[in-house]
Amino acid sequence: MGKRTIFFACVTVAAGGIWFNNSSLLSSRPPGFPAVLAHRGLAQDFDHTDLGSDTCTASRMLPPRHAYLENTIASMEAAFALGADALELDVHPTMDGKFAVFHDWTLDCRTDGKGETRGHSMTELKTLDIGYGYTADGGKTYPFRGKGIGMMPSLDEVVSHFPARRFNINVKSNDPHEGEALAAWLARLTPTERGYLSVYGGDKPIAAVKAALPDMHTLSRASLTQCIARYAALGWSGYVPDACRQGILLIPINVAKWMWGWPDRFLDRMQDVDTRVYLLGPYSGGGFSQGLDDPQLINQLPDGYSGGISTDALDRVMPVIKQRFAS
Repeated sequence: MGKRTIFFACVTVAAGGIWFNNSSLLSSRPPGFPAVLAHRGLAQDFDHTDLGSDTCTASRMLPPRHAYLENTIASMEAAFALGADALELDVHPTMDGKFAVFHDWTLDCRTDGKGETRGHSMTELKTLDIGYGYTADGGKTYPFRGKGIGMMPSLDEVVSHFPARRFNINVKSNDPHEGEALAAWLARLTPTERGYLSVYGGDKPIAAVKAALPDMHTLSRASLTQCIARYAALGWSGYVPDACRQGILLIPINVAKWMWGWPDRFLDRMQDVDTRVYLLGPYSGGGFSQGLDDPQLINQLPDGYSGGISTDALDRVMPVIKQRFAS
């Protein structure tokens, strides 16, 4: 047998071994039901064309499909009632030492207030109408005006109202001091209470949270990039890099299929290192992908998929998920 033949035989055996080590045939994971992360609770949809970081999405709202406003107690209750397993919410520090649950950096778009959200006290924010700026017809009508007064909650209110529910807390800045403040707030909770929460956002505040509370599940752009790159290089062996451990992963559906061991072996490995996996919509370049919002994409999920998905359109995709994964 020639050296070239021996070489190709060795390569074939090695490739076969790598394939088998990453085959879902080796997984004992039973068929399951996707865990659903609802982005901002049950939110109003809007035109996503040419979005920028400062786009006022309330002014380009689509005709309402439901009566809820994002990041409110009522929308969170409705999302859990529809079947969400976890919710994403956005926080800003306030002048009186609280954390306001609100998406926008400024108040001008959605509310009847002005200025940066963090430039006000929670008491002041409670006086605002958070439905003030929503319009689906270019400002002719404002269907939620007057209906959102006093509905901006604090993080304390949310956790108190939903004591045993999962939340993914989004830090809206890249300020390490904000991470330190949030870590101090989280440190007042019991380990069991913190176990229901995860935190993601800018690299600096997330690093501050992780440094203060190593038990927290966290995600930043840096940790996600490192996890995916290092796992792509070494995951064939079953090795899980430190950047992938005890965290959360938001992975576009068209990227996930390239993860070693996808789906079941990959999910097993992430579960073994206490990491929660949520699929996003397809990545096409630029920043983070949007949620898995198109009901047709649900049919692209693997049969019996028991990882997570993140969606901005819970009311549209949940019926399809229940139908597709009905036992």
